[in-house]
Amino acid sequence: MFLIYCPYCKATREEEEFHNAGEAFIARPADPEAASDEEWGDYLFMRKNPKGWHWEQWQHAAGCGRVFAVKRHTLSYRIAGSWTLAAGKALFLQEGGV
Repeated sequence: MFLIYCPYCKATREEEEFHNAGEAFIARPADPEAASDEEWGDYLFMRKNPKGWHWEQWQHAAGCGRVFAVKRHTLSYRIAGSWTLAAGKALFLQEGGV
């Protein structure tokens, strides 16, 4: 078990209060009407599964219910921080995320 900070509630709580909402900042197809079935399948189902630092979305299910960004190390479960989605995306892009 690990602790997660909710940037909306301004509180650190146990993991049990949260739900992992998957990989954060997945790029939607630029032109959805022209996207092929393969492009849509990749967008909907293909996710990274890295060893190391990874941006994720978490929902504070037992608290405010809001979704926010967490940068977590997938091997050690160490958390670098948590941010609102907008602030997290800005950091993600600064790090060279695509």
